[in-house]
Amino acid sequence: MDSTTHSQPESTLVGAKFTGDSKTYFNIWIVNIFLTIITLGIYSAWATVRNRRYFYGNTSIANHRFEYHGKPIQILKGRAIAFVLFAIYMVCSVYLPLVAALIALVIMIATPWLVNQSLRFNLRMTSYRNVRFSFKGTYGGAFTNFIVFPFLSVFTLHLMLPYVIKRIDMYIHNNISYGNQAAQVELSTKEYYKTVLICVIAGLGMVLVLMLIGFLMSLALASTAVLIPVGFVALNLVFVSFIAALYQGRIRNHIFNHANIGQVAELHSNVDEFAYAKLLVVNAFAIVFSFGLAFPWAKVRKAEFLAQATGVTFTSDIDQVVNTMVEEQSAFGEEASNFLDVDLSIG
Repeated sequence: MDSTTHSQPESTLVGAKFTGDSKTYFNIWIVNIFLTIITLGIYSAWATVRNRRYFYGNTSIANHRFEYHGKPIQILKGRAIAFVLFAIYMVCSVYLPLVAALIALVIMIATPWLVNQSLRFNLRMTSYRNVRFSFKGTYGGAFTNFIVFPFLSVFTLHLMLPYVIKRIDMYIHNNISYGNQAAQVELSTKEYYKTVLICVIAGLGMVLVLMLIGFLMSLALASTAVLIPVGFVALNLVFVSFIAALYQGRIRNHIFNHANIGQVAELHSNVDEFAYAKLLVVNAFAIVFSFGLAFPWAKVRKAEFLAQATGVTFTSDIDQVVNTMVEEQSAFGEEASNFLDVDLSIG
Protein backbone atom coordinates (compact mmCIF):
# COMPACT_ATOMS: atom_id res chain seq x y z
CA MET A 1 0.00 0.00 0.00
CA ASP A 2 1.21 3.52 -0.71
CA SER A 3 3.00 5.29 2.07
CA THR A 4 1.41 8.66 1.34
CA THR A 5 -0.16 9.91 4.57
CA HIS A 6 -1.55 13.36 3.82
CA SER A 7 -5.26 13.72 4.52
CA GLN A 8 -7.82 15.19 2.21
CA PRO A 9 -9.51 18.46 3.12
CA GLU A 10 -13.05 18.05 4.37
CA SER A 11 -15.68 17.55 1.65
CA THR A 12 -13.13 17.09 -1.12
CA LEU A 13 -14.18 15.03 -4.14
CA VAL A 14 -11.44 12.60 -5.09
CA GLY A 15 -11.51 10.37 -8.16
CA ALA A 16 -10.54 6.71 -8.15
CA LYS A 17 -7.60 5.58 -10.29
CA PHE A 18 -6.65 2.30 -11.89
CA THR A 19 -2.98 2.01 -12.84
CA GLY A 20 -2.80 -1.54 -14.16
CA ASP A 21 -1.78 -2.31 -17.73
CA SER A 22 -2.89 -5.02 -20.11
CA LYS A 23 0.63 -6.35 -20.82
CA THR A 24 1.38 -7.07 -17.16
CA TYR A 25 -2.03 -8.57 -16.55
CA PHE A 26 -1.76 -10.72 -19.69
CA ASN A 27 1.39 -12.33 -18.27
CA ILE A 28 -0.43 -13.05 -14.98
CA TRP A 29 -3.53 -14.31 -16.78
CA ILE A 30 -1.77 -16.66 -19.23
CA VAL A 31 0.30 -18.24 -16.44
CA ASN A 32 -2.87 -18.67 -14.37
CA ILE A 33 -4.60 -20.41 -17.28
CA PHE A 34 -1.66 -22.73 -17.95
CA LEU A 35 -1.15 -23.75 -14.31
CA THR A 36 -4.90 -24.21 -13.75
CA ILE A 37 -5.08 -26.60 -16.71
CA ILE A 38 -2.04 -28.72 -15.79
CA THR A 39 -3.19 -28.99 -12.13
CA LEU A 40 -6.72 -29.98 -13.20
CA GLY A 41 -8.21 -26.84 -11.68
CA ILE A 42 -6.46 -26.90 -8.31
CA TYR A 43 -4.36 -23.84 -9.10
CA SER A 44 -7.53 -21.83 -9.81
CA ALA A 45 -7.58 -20.78 -6.14
CA TRP A 46 -4.09 -19.28 -6.47
CA ALA A 47 -5.12 -17.73 -9.77
CA THR A 48 -8.09 -16.04 -8.10
CA VAL A 49 -5.86 -14.52 -5.42
CA ARG A 50 -3.30 -13.30 -7.98
CA ASN A 51 -6.05 -11.68 -10.06
CA ARG A 52 -7.67 -9.95 -7.11
CA ARG A 53 -4.40 -8.73 -5.68
CA TYR A 54 -3.45 -7.27 -9.04
CA PHE A 55 -6.72 -5.38 -9.56
CA TYR A 56 -7.11 -4.31 -5.93
CA GLY A 57 -3.48 -3.25 -5.71
CA ASN A 58 -3.78 -1.13 -8.82
CA THR A 59 -6.96 0.63 -7.68
CA SER A 60 -6.45 3.69 -5.52
CA ILE A 61 -8.34 6.61 -3.99
CA ALA A 62 -6.46 9.67 -2.70
CA ASN A 63 -3.12 7.93 -3.36
CA HIS A 64 -3.99 4.96 -1.14
CA ARG A 65 -4.41 1.55 -2.71
CA PHE A 66 -6.82 -1.23 -1.84
CA GLU A 67 -5.40 -4.54 -0.65
CA TYR A 68 -6.64 -8.11 -0.90
CA HIS A 69 -5.64 -10.42 1.96
CA GLY A 70 -7.29 -13.68 0.93
CA LYS A 71 -5.17 -16.83 0.85
CA PRO A 72 -5.42 -19.52 -1.83
CA ILE A 73 -5.96 -22.34 0.66
CA GLN A 74 -9.07 -20.59 2.00
CA ILE A 75 -10.56 -20.42 -1.48
CA LEU A 76 -9.45 -23.97 -2.28
CA LYS A 77 -11.24 -25.31 0.81
CA GLY A 78 -14.47 -23.61 -0.24
CA ARG A 79 -14.26 -24.99 -3.76
CA ALA A 80 -13.45 -28.46 -2.45
CA ILE A 81 -16.58 -28.36 -0.29
CA ALA A 82 -18.67 -27.21 -3.27
CA PHE A 83 -17.15 -29.92 -5.52
CA VAL A 84 -17.79 -32.71 -3.00
CA LEU A 85 -21.40 -31.62 -2.47
CA PHE A 86 -21.97 -31.41 -6.22
CA ALA A 87 -20.41 -34.85 -6.81
CA ILE A 88 -22.54 -36.42 -4.07
CA TYR A 89 -25.65 -34.80 -5.52
CA MET A 90 -24.89 -36.04 -9.07
CA VAL A 91 -24.27 -39.60 -7.91
CA CYS A 92 -27.43 -39.61 -5.80
CA SER A 93 -29.49 -38.14 -8.64
CA VAL A 94 -28.69 -41.29 -10.65
CA TYR A 95 -28.88 -43.98 -7.97
CA LEU A 96 -30.80 -42.40 -5.08
CA PRO A 97 -33.27 -39.81 -6.41
CA LEU A 98 -34.95 -39.27 -3.03
CA VAL A 99 -31.59 -38.55 -1.38
CA ALA A 100 -30.73 -36.19 -4.24
CA ALA A 101 -34.00 -34.33 -3.68
CA LEU A 102 -33.18 -34.06 0.03
CA ILE A 103 -29.70 -32.71 -0.80
CA ALA A 104 -31.24 -30.16 -3.17
CA LEU A 105 -33.58 -29.03 -0.39
CA VAL A 106 -30.68 -28.72 2.05
CA ILE A 107 -28.71 -26.68 -0.48
CA MET A 108 -31.68 -24.36 -0.98
CA ILE A 109 -32.02 -23.88 2.78
CA ALA A 110 -28.26 -23.28 3.06
CA THR A 111 -28.16 -20.80 0.16
CA PRO A 112 -28.72 -17.69 2.33
CA TRP A 113 -25.85 -18.74 4.59
CA LEU A 114 -23.64 -19.43 1.58
CA VAL A 115 -24.42 -15.99 0.13
CA ASN A 116 -23.62 -14.27 3.43
CA GLN A 117 -20.46 -16.31 3.87
CA SER A 118 -19.18 -15.42 0.41
CA LEU A 119 -19.87 -11.69 0.88
CA ARG A 120 -18.39 -11.74 4.39
CA PHE A 121 -15.22 -13.49 3.27
CA ASN A 122 -14.51 -11.25 0.28
CA LEU A 123 -15.13 -8.06 2.24
CA ARG A 124 -13.09 -9.20 5.25
CA MET A 125 -10.23 -9.91 2.89
CA THR A 126 -10.38 -6.37 1.49
CA SER A 127 -8.79 -3.34 3.12
CA TYR A 128 -8.19 0.34 2.43
CA ARG A 129 -5.65 2.27 4.48
CA ASN A 130 -5.12 -0.76 6.74
CA VAL A 131 -8.82 -0.85 7.66
CA ARG A 132 -10.82 -3.88 6.60
CA PHE A 133 -14.32 -4.02 5.25
CA SER A 134 -16.93 -6.38 6.71
CA PHE A 135 -20.39 -7.73 6.04
CA LYS A 136 -23.03 -8.11 8.75
CA GLY A 137 -25.95 -9.68 6.91
CA THR A 138 -28.18 -12.19 8.69
CA TYR A 139 -29.60 -15.52 7.60
CA GLY A 140 -33.14 -14.15 7.86
CA GLY A 141 -32.33 -11.14 5.72
CA ALA A 142 -30.64 -13.23 3.05
CA PHE A 143 -33.44 -15.83 3.09
CA THR A 144 -36.09 -13.13 2.61
CA ASN A 145 -34.29 -11.33 -0.20
CA PHE A 146 -32.66 -14.22 -2.09
CA ILE A 147 -35.33 -16.91 -1.63
CA VAL A 148 -38.74 -15.57 -0.61
CA PHE A 149 -39.08 -12.51 -2.84
CA PRO A 150 -37.64 -14.14 -6.00
CA PHE A 151 -40.11 -17.01 -5.42
CA LEU A 152 -43.04 -14.58 -5.03
CA SER A 153 -41.95 -12.78 -8.19
CA VAL A 154 -42.78 -15.90 -10.21
CA PHE A 155 -46.48 -15.46 -9.38
CA THR A 156 -46.43 -11.90 -10.78
CA LEU A 157 -44.95 -13.09 -14.10
CA HIS A 158 -41.72 -11.50 -12.83
CA LEU A 159 -43.26 -8.02 -12.82
CA MET A 160 -41.91 -7.77 -9.26
CA LEU A 161 -38.37 -8.49 -10.44
CA PRO A 162 -37.08 -4.88 -10.48
CA TYR A 163 -38.34 -4.46 -6.91
CA VAL A 164 -36.73 -7.76 -5.91
CA ILE A 165 -33.39 -6.71 -7.41
CA LYS A 166 -33.61 -3.39 -5.58
CA ARG A 167 -34.18 -5.22 -2.29
CA ILE A 168 -31.18 -7.48 -2.95
CA ASP A 169 -28.95 -4.48 -3.74
CA MET A 170 -30.10 -2.68 -0.60
CA TYR A 171 -29.58 -5.79 1.53
CA ILE A 172 -26.03 -6.21 0.29
CA HIS A 173 -24.91 -2.58 0.46
CA ASN A 174 -26.61 -1.73 3.76
CA ASN A 175 -24.80 -4.56 5.50
CA ILE A 176 -21.30 -3.47 4.41
CA SER A 177 -19.07 -1.73 6.92
CA TYR A 178 -15.68 -0.06 6.65
CA GLY A 179 -14.15 -0.58 10.06
CA ASN A 180 -16.77 0.75 12.46
CA GLN A 181 -18.48 2.86 9.80
CA ALA A 182 -21.61 1.26 8.33
CA ALA A 183 -22.62 1.90 4.73
CA GLN A 184 -26.02 3.44 4.15
CA VAL A 185 -27.86 3.20 0.83
CA GLU A 186 -31.39 4.36 0.06
CA LEU A 187 -32.56 3.19 -3.35
CA SER A 188 -35.62 4.02 -5.41
CA THR A 189 -37.96 1.32 -6.68
CA LYS A 190 -39.08 3.78 -9.36
CA GLU A 191 -35.53 4.05 -10.70
CA TYR A 192 -35.24 0.28 -11.05
CA TYR A 193 -38.54 0.01 -12.94
CA LYS A 194 -37.57 2.98 -15.09
CA THR A 195 -34.22 1.39 -15.93
CA VAL A 196 -35.80 -1.96 -16.78
CA LEU A 197 -38.44 -0.23 -18.94
CA ILE A 198 -35.76 1.72 -20.82
CA CYS A 199 -33.81 -1.51 -21.38
CA VAL A 200 -36.93 -3.34 -22.61
CA ILE A 201 -37.82 -0.54 -25.05
CA ALA A 202 -34.22 -0.30 -26.25
CA GLY A 203 -34.06 -4.06 -26.54
CA LEU A 204 -37.23 -4.31 -28.62
CA GLY A 205 -35.99 -1.53 -30.87
CA MET A 206 -32.66 -3.27 -31.34
CA VAL A 207 -34.38 -6.61 -32.02
CA LEU A 208 -36.36 -5.04 -34.85
CA VAL A 209 -33.22 -3.44 -36.25
CA LEU A 210 -31.28 -6.70 -35.95
CA MET A 211 -34.08 -8.62 -37.69
CA LEU A 212 -34.07 -6.12 -40.55
CA ILE A 213 -30.27 -6.21 -40.84
CA GLY A 214 -30.31 -9.99 -40.64
CA PHE A 215 -32.89 -10.19 -43.42
CA LEU A 216 -30.89 -7.85 -45.64
CA MET A 217 -27.71 -9.79 -44.92
CA SER A 218 -29.40 -13.06 -45.83
CA LEU A 219 -30.32 -11.59 -49.19
CA ALA A 220 -26.98 -9.98 -49.85
CA LEU A 221 -24.95 -12.95 -48.66
CA ALA A 222 -27.06 -15.76 -50.06
CA SER A 223 -24.08 -17.09 -52.01
CA THR A 224 -21.78 -16.95 -48.99
CA ALA A 225 -23.90 -18.56 -46.30
CA VAL A 226 -20.91 -19.01 -44.00
CA LEU A 227 -20.90 -15.27 -43.34
CA ILE A 228 -24.50 -15.21 -42.13
CA PRO A 229 -23.88 -16.90 -38.75
CA VAL A 230 -20.80 -14.70 -38.28
CA GLY A 231 -22.93 -11.62 -38.85
CA PHE A 232 -25.60 -12.99 -36.52
CA VAL A 233 -23.04 -13.48 -33.74
CA ALA A 234 -21.67 -9.98 -34.27
CA LEU A 235 -25.11 -8.38 -34.11
CA ASN A 236 -25.97 -10.29 -30.97
CA LEU A 237 -22.74 -9.16 -29.34
CA VAL A 238 -23.77 -5.58 -30.00
CA PHE A 239 -27.26 -6.22 -28.64
CA VAL A 240 -26.19 -7.95 -25.42
CA SER A 241 -23.36 -5.49 -24.73
CA PHE A 242 -25.56 -2.44 -25.26
CA ILE A 243 -28.39 -3.65 -22.99
CA ALA A 244 -25.89 -4.76 -20.32
CA ALA A 245 -24.15 -1.37 -20.39
CA LEU A 246 -27.44 0.50 -20.25
CA TYR A 247 -28.68 -1.43 -17.22
CA GLN A 248 -25.38 -1.71 -15.35
CA GLY A 249 -24.43 1.92 -15.92
CA ARG A 250 -27.74 3.36 -14.72
CA ILE A 251 -28.03 1.11 -11.67
CA ARG A 252 -24.40 1.63 -10.71
CA ASN A 253 -24.85 5.39 -10.87
CA HIS A 254 -28.02 5.16 -8.79
CA ILE A 255 -26.45 3.01 -6.07
CA PHE A 256 -23.22 4.98 -5.78
CA ASN A 257 -24.90 8.38 -5.86
CA HIS A 258 -27.20 7.40 -2.98
CA ALA A 259 -24.55 5.75 -0.79
CA ASN A 260 -22.35 6.88 2.04
CA ILE A 261 -20.01 5.13 4.45
CA GLY A 262 -20.88 6.38 7.91
CA GLN A 263 -19.15 9.63 8.75
CA VAL A 264 -16.26 8.89 6.42
CA ALA A 265 -17.31 9.33 2.81
CA GLU A 266 -19.98 9.75 0.16
CA LEU A 267 -19.72 7.78 -3.08
CA HIS A 268 -20.27 9.07 -6.61
CA SER A 269 -20.57 7.50 -10.04
CA ASN A 270 -21.00 9.15 -13.44
CA VAL A 271 -20.91 6.26 -15.89
CA ASP A 272 -21.86 7.39 -19.41
CA GLU A 273 -24.06 4.49 -20.56
CA PHE A 274 -23.33 4.99 -24.26
CA ALA A 275 -19.56 5.26 -23.76
CA TYR A 276 -19.77 2.18 -21.55
CA ALA A 277 -21.78 0.36 -24.21
CA LYS A 278 -19.14 1.20 -26.82
CA LEU A 279 -16.44 -0.15 -24.51
CA LEU A 280 -18.33 -3.41 -23.84
CA VAL A 281 -19.06 -3.91 -27.55
CA VAL A 282 -15.41 -3.44 -28.51
CA ASN A 283 -14.34 -5.72 -25.65
CA ALA A 284 -16.78 -8.43 -26.73
CA PHE A 285 -15.62 -8.33 -30.36
CA ALA A 286 -11.97 -8.37 -29.30
CA ILE A 287 -12.46 -11.39 -27.03
CA VAL A 288 -14.49 -13.39 -29.56
CA PHE A 289 -12.32 -12.73 -32.59
CA SER A 290 -9.05 -13.20 -30.69
CA PHE A 291 -10.32 -16.55 -29.37
CA GLY A 292 -10.16 -15.21 -25.83
CA LEU A 293 -6.61 -13.83 -25.92
CA ALA A 294 -7.89 -10.25 -25.65
CA PHE A 295 -9.60 -10.97 -22.33
CA PRO A 296 -6.85 -9.33 -20.19
CA TRP A 297 -6.88 -6.23 -22.40
CA ALA A 298 -10.68 -6.02 -22.17
CA LYS A 299 -10.71 -6.47 -18.40
CA VAL A 300 -8.10 -3.76 -17.86
CA ARG A 301 -10.00 -1.35 -20.14
CA LYS A 302 -13.19 -1.93 -18.16
CA ALA A 303 -11.41 -1.41 -14.83
CA GLU A 304 -9.90 1.86 -16.08
CA PHE A 305 -13.26 3.10 -17.35
CA LEU A 306 -15.14 2.35 -14.13
CA ALA A 307 -12.40 3.85 -11.98
CA GLN A 308 -12.54 7.09 -13.98
CA ALA A 309 -16.29 7.19 -13.43
CA THR A 310 -15.96 6.77 -9.65
CA GLY A 311 -15.46 9.45 -7.04
CA VAL A 312 -15.43 9.78 -3.26
CA THR A 313 -16.20 12.83 -1.14
CA PHE A 314 -14.50 12.61 2.24
CA THR A 315 -16.90 14.09 4.77
CA SER A 316 -14.56 14.18 7.76
CA ASP A 317 -10.88 14.11 8.69
CA ILE A 318 -10.15 10.76 7.11
CA ASP A 319 -6.79 10.32 8.86
CA GLN A 320 -8.33 10.71 12.31
CA VAL A 321 -11.18 8.32 11.53
CA VAL A 322 -8.84 5.73 10.01
CA ASN A 323 -6.44 5.85 12.97
CA THR A 324 -9.35 5.21 15.34
CA MET A 325 -10.61 2.28 13.27
CA VAL A 326 -7.12 0.74 12.99
CA GLU A 327 -6.80 0.77 16.79
CA GLU A 328 -10.22 -0.87 17.20
CA GLN A 329 -9.49 -3.52 14.61
CA SER A 330 -6.07 -4.34 16.06
CA ALA A 331 -7.88 -5.60 19.18
CA PHE A 332 -10.22 -7.62 16.96
CA GLY A 333 -7.24 -8.98 15.05
CA GLU A 334 -7.51 -12.24 13.18
CA GLU A 335 -9.90 -13.82 15.67
CA ALA A 336 -12.15 -15.46 13.08
CA SER A 337 -11.65 -19.21 12.92
CA ASN A 338 -10.17 -20.92 9.88
CA PHE A 339 -13.59 -22.41 9.21
CA LEU A 340 -15.26 -19.02 8.95
CA ASP A 341 -12.47 -17.70 6.74
CA VAL A 342 -13.32 -20.07 3.90
CA ASP A 343 -14.50 -18.67 0.59
CA LEU A 344 -17.68 -20.51 -0.41
CA SER A 345 -18.35 -18.45 -3.53
CA ILE A 346 -18.65 -20.30 -6.80
CA GLY A 347 -16.71 -17.80 -8.91
